[in-house]
Amino acid sequence: MDEREIMELIAKSDERGMTELQKHYGALLRYVAAPILGSDAAVSDCVSEVYMRVLERFAQFDPERGSLGAWLTAIARNTALNIARRCKKDADEALREDMSDPAPTPEEQLLFAERRDALARALKALSYSDRALFYRKYYYMQPMSQIAAELGMTERAAEGRLYRIRKKLRDFLGGEGYGRQ
Repeated sequence: MDEREIMELIAKSDERGMTELQKHYGALLRYVAAPILGSDAAVSDCVSEVYMRVLERFAQFDPERGSLGAWLTAIARNTALNIARRCKKDADEALREDMSDPAPTPEEQLLFAERRDALARALKALSYSDRALFYRKYYYMQPMSQIAAELGMTERAAEGRLYRIRKKLRDFLGGEGYGRQ
């Protein structure tokens, strides 16, 4: 069954759609969540939560903006990060009572938005393969050993390439400082 057929079944609320989605994308979702969460139990919880979010938000999926796989990996990554934050929050609950409000000020929010936009422009200036390597390391948080093995290169070669990518980004962004152009 192809992606289009799976989407049609899910849109019709047909159970076979979710079964096929799990069959075709389950391993990919685990692959995305595992480096972020680590434990198999947390990864399984994350994948289950992803399926729930797919059912809740399927009407928001726009095939014009990207593939079903890309949409699912974004949901999986964000869900895994949310679960990791929740776990950290639970562990740090006692410490937070003594801390000041961590919410950013309006100025900090503006600077963050400017930096995010500058980084997005810098990433678009990279080649597809360099951008993919950067995303695997910093967006999907994959270990260098896994990235190198899957790209058919040594870990040292992958680290060297990533070093050159960071240097290109730093040069594009105006040197050592953030957000300068």
